[in-house]
Amino acid sequence: MKIRSMKRRAAFGLGLLLGLLTFAPPGGSAAEPIRIGAFLAVTGPASFLGAPELKTLEMYIEEINGAGGVLDRPLELIAYDAQHDAKKAVTFVKRLIFQDRVDLIIGGSTTGTTMAVIPLVERAGVPFISLAGASVIIDPVKRWVFKTPHTDRLAVARVFEDMVARGLSGIGLLSGSGGFDQSCRGNAKALAEVHGLTVLADELHASGDTDMTPQLTRIRTTPGVDAILYCGFGAPTSIVAKNLRQLGIDLPHYQTHGSASQKFIDGAGAAAEGTRLPAAAVIVAEQLPDDNPQKAVGLAYREAYEARYQEPISTFGGHAYDALMLAVGALERAGTTDKEAVRTAIETTERYIGADGIYTMSPTDHLGLDTESFVMVEVHDGGWRLVE
Repeated sequence: MKIRSMKRRAAFGLGLLLGLLTFAPPGGSAAEPIRIGAFLAVTGPASFLGAPELKTLEMYIEEINGAGGVLDRPLELIAYDAQHDAKKAVTFVKRLIFQDRVDLIIGGSTTGTTMAVIPLVERAGVPFISLAGASVIIDPVKRWVFKTPHTDRLAVARVFEDMVARGLSGIGLLSGSGGFDQSCRGNAKALAEVHGLTVLADELHASGDTDMTPQLTRIRTTPGVDAILYCGFGAPTSIVAKNLRQLGIDLPHYQTHGSASQKFIDGAGAAAEGTRLPAAAVIVAEQLPDDNPQKAVGLAYREAYEARYQEPISTFGGHAYDALMLAVGALERAGTTDKEAVRTAIETTERYIGADGIYTMSPTDHLGLDTESFVMVEVHDGGWRLVE
């Protein structure tokens, strides 16, 4: 059935329902839609994550529906703005499961909101693809939970590989207090010895802190520190970079894929120059060699997103792109919206080439990526440069 026209209807109630897209064929009643639920940090302090995620989902669901939908049925996006609030996330996921009766869920822009809803989706038996970073989301494996971003553990491992290649050995670690931040910190401390490195300074900052100079000063005065790693995301990433510049600390500065957007660079200004981090290949797609299978995917995503929204892409929108395409692929392979069949199809994904990497999942791996799917990038002249 060809789906040609679009109807948009508003929904009201607890919180903000951002998008509800349904499609009907001309001259006939609408086919029963496949309902995709989403809860995202579209506004608030984590909006740099959720806003591009929502835009990506809306753009590609419209495109898919324009081409006939999935299983001859339109996709319907039901998206709520949970901000960076675990309680709101729980409320909205309950609504998605029990009132909206969605077929699967994409979302959880942050680790905190994702972890808050996992018990719900596990009990209800609804396929859930998270867009958050921490390894604890899928390690240990949860039956109904998958994710698309590289984990903080993979990010730390890729950073440490780069440090070793540069002859660095002593780490000054600074971390925030959030779920991703602390998971990253734990993985950094656990993986350092594996890579022949030593965490010599381990500093923390509180949520909402706007000055990290005391922590960075202590790191600078710790003997043997020759590199700095920041575990966190959002506004603090730029604050750390600016404080390093203000203190005149000229040590190699690393962050994680949680900083892989133009907003980090814009927030830190010139202080961002030289910062290195692991990122999904999509952020430097045009710099990839022509034989890289992710190049075509990344360039197509960038062209479509930037043409429509007139803003730079980030890796965060790429997380949503991969989640949607993994879901669509699973639905097509399953040939049904039966939740167990869709869950099994996601779990058996093999070599899906996406914006974030090349995914091969299994019953023991609900991410399907490794460090090879990361690229190292650094800030150069106000943009991202691929590190050879």
